[in-house]
Amino acid sequence: MEGRKEGMANRSIVNEFLLMGFSDDHNVQLLHSLMFLIIYFTALVGNFLIMATVALDNQLHSPMYFFLFNLSLLDVCYISTTVPKTLEVSVTNDRLISYYGCVTQVFLVVTFACEELALLTIMAYDRYVAICYPLRYSVIMTWESCFQMAAASWASTLIHALLHTILTFRLNFCAQNIIDQFFCDIPQLQKISCSDTSINKVLIFVFGITVDSFCITLIVVSYGYIFSTVMKIPSDQGRWKAFSTCTPHLTVFSFFIVTAGFSYMRPKSLSSLTIDLWSAILYAVLPPVLNPIIYSLRNKLPFMGTPIGNGSTDIECAKG
Repeated sequence: MEGRKEGMANRSIVNEFLLMGFSDDHNVQLLHSLMFLIIYFTALVGNFLIMATVALDNQLHSPMYFFLFNLSLLDVCYISTTVPKTLEVSVTNDRLISYYGCVTQVFLVVTFACEELALLTIMAYDRYVAICYPLRYSVIMTWESCFQMAAASWASTLIHALLHTILTFRLNFCAQNIIDQFFCDIPQLQKISCSDTSINKVLIFVFGITVDSFCITLIVVSYGYIFSTVMKIPSDQGRWKAFSTCTPHLTVFSFFIVTAGFSYMRPKSLSSLTIDLWSAILYAVLPPVLNPIIYSLRNKLPFMGTPIGNGSTDIECAKG
């Protein structure tokens, strides 16, 4: 019995992991690093421009822009959790990441991914109030309520991320320490664990279904009321104006939830090295790049953060 315990202890000692490189050819690695550097720079510039615009323009000091500022700040943190390490691996060809570095990366990735979903849910509620109750918008969406919603979302996501991280690193990691991903990702860590991961997978699935279903339900219900209200607006201009406030948010949400859901909840039959790699890029790298682009494409920004303005009369009349 003592020998068995000693054997388990010996084979569970892993103090570092090896991340996946994109190629064994160093020149190809450098090409990938250049591509990721361009992507990273684009994300930083786009999100910092949105943050600077919101901070410096007094007309944009409204709840929707407050949450958009938070989303941009979050995206900077999100992409900075994975891409710099990937650039280091590609340039130096040193794929090592320490055990605690991996723990930190898992915690931050889950935190920022969950907070992205939470912020998108709050932004959907903001659009619901702005379009369905424009005359009461300033009463409902007070700064106090905005700060409370932001604080509650961060608190819940930090707890959620802590649970995921504890569940993942309670597993034993034996001789196998090669992660088939460019960052420490929970599904890949489960693959190389020498422990039984069935409980982890069930709990992650339950947590994911519970949290995702709650957020998705709130967003779907919000947009159901929004579309119902908008279709009652008598003027085409009023309808277009109302829809234009929702299009960027709905696009960003749809892209994020589809890619994240596919990455974490797809069946084993759809798992391969290439699919795992691209799905991770889609949910961990592209959203921070695309979010500022999507919001800027319709950047005659005046309607996005305010309660419909001139269209409010049409909406109130439509509601009777």
